[in-house]
Amino acid sequence: MAKKFGKHGKKYSAAHEKVQIGKAYLVKEAFDLLPTVAFAKFDETVDVAFNLGVDPKHADQMVRGALGLPHGIGKTVKVAVLAKGEKAKEAQAAGADIVGADDLIEKIQGGFLDFDKLIATPDMMVAVSKVGKILGPRNLMPNPKLGTVTMQVGQAVSEQKKGKVEYRTEKTGIVHVKIGKKSFGSDKLRENFLAIASQILKAKPNTSKGTYLKNITLSSTMSPPIKMDTLDVMNVAG
Repeated sequence: MAKKFGKHGKKYSAAHEKVQIGKAYLVKEAFDLLPTVAFAKFDETVDVAFNLGVDPKHADQMVRGALGLPHGIGKTVKVAVLAKGEKAKEAQAAGADIVGADDLIEKIQGGFLDFDKLIATPDMMVAVSKVGKILGPRNLMPNPKLGTVTMQVGQAVSEQKKGKVEYRTEKTGIVHVKIGKKSFGSDKLRENFLAIASQILKAKPNTSKGTYLKNITLSSTMSPPIKMDTLDVMNVAG
């Protein structure tokens, strides 16, 4: 059944008819098809859902990481940095939007959350723990595994500004990743996809049994989903 988007219902139905039910599209086919079914007038965000054969209840099967995509994600990312002294200067020079230390912690305690990413030097993490309950639910907590707890703050700021994406397995075993905007075109979107697909394939936990890459779905904000051929993805991105 086609989704209902009010006045966009007819456009969605027309787009839905272009996607063959039950077909798993090759990588190139899927990205050539996407622009023809992304019908909205605005610049739609393109998303990929990886359904993985893992059980995220077990810590050793959690697939999580971060990656700078070749063409970014088409979004202006507002970056805040918790650092002192020379590291604060380094963050400012790299283009951080907000730089502070205990003063920024106090602002966050007061409800200030006007940033998309938060980077911290290791020495600031004791102070960060004071606002963990505020940052955690909003996925803003700095994490060394994601490169947001580091002494290389300049590099971290640059990566985030260029469009570094984070990915994490949800409770259902699905990883959702934004890979750009419709305006990128098929080639750039495909290159971004292959970069993240390769990373997720390499991140397969040793304890994962059976089929790891169970299903992959490509879609834009208002397009119908496009099922992708997992074997072709493994061949092209592996």
